[in-house]
Amino acid sequence: MSGIIEVTDLSDPALEVYARLTEAQLRNRLEPEKGIFIAESVKVIRLALEAGCAPVSLLMEERQLSGQGGALRALCGDIPVYVGRREVLASLTGYALTRGVLCAMRRPAAKTAEEVCRNARRIAVLEDITDTVNLGAIFRSSAALGVDGVLLSPGCADPLLRRAVRVSMGTVFLVPWARLGEAADWPVRALGRLKALGFTAAAMALGRDSLPIDELRPGPADRLAILLGTEGEGLRPETVDACDARIVVPMARGVDSLNVAAAAAVAFWELRVKSMQASI
Repeated sequence: MSGIIEVTDLSDPALEVYARLTEAQLRNRLEPEKGIFIAESVKVIRLALEAGCAPVSLLMEERQLSGQGGALRALCGDIPVYVGRREVLASLTGYALTRGVLCAMRRPAAKTAEEVCRNARRIAVLEDITDTVNLGAIFRSSAALGVDGVLLSPGCADPLLRRAVRVSMGTVFLVPWARLGEAADWPVRALGRLKALGFTAAAMALGRDSLPIDELRPGPADRLAILLGTEGEGLRPETVDACDARIVVPMARGVDSLNVAAAAAVAFWELRVKSMQASI
């Protein structure tokens, strides 16, 4: 089935990926390698397509057909394109399509930590970050500030959750990422695996022995992993203990810490490979 299909029956099973399936069902409805995610906005969908993600169907407002949505349709090939009035689609998805276009896409093949780290010099390692806004923002900072890859603890949220993809502005398709081990491996065996790949692990964590981040001076050839913890408690004590260094962003006015996404941006800039500065 392909071509333009007017949305008149909101109970059409073909539309359930946009409204009635949970994120977990989208991931697991078929075999894991055939799971679905939803990309929102023309820019994000284009980035996903350029990264090799396969489109399944499009959902867009009628007005988009004569604009960017029409050009996007040409890029997606022979797939169903569901169109409808703004108010009809809002009743289907539960919110107005502020970007006008959604695309259901096949999940890309999962990478291994070794693949992500192969040619990397700067890696972000995220522990149990579950807020999709923070996760998306960290990916956007990673892409902008020279982080070569992102590794996720087993308890981290999925970077392909709709809100994470949207907040990242599609950079989840630009920065390679992978899960680092299973729950039973975290953190000691997982970080041992990372160190075996040649990385020094620096924990963003408060403590008397924490080093101001501007005093940690890795060289351009050094392989550095920057660890950031969950929004509430930060990194687990056993994770910090398994790292090679503990670093902090110096604070003023008695503030003890930044939001994890803001702290990540500061850390990525301060610890970037300095040779990249001229290209920014």
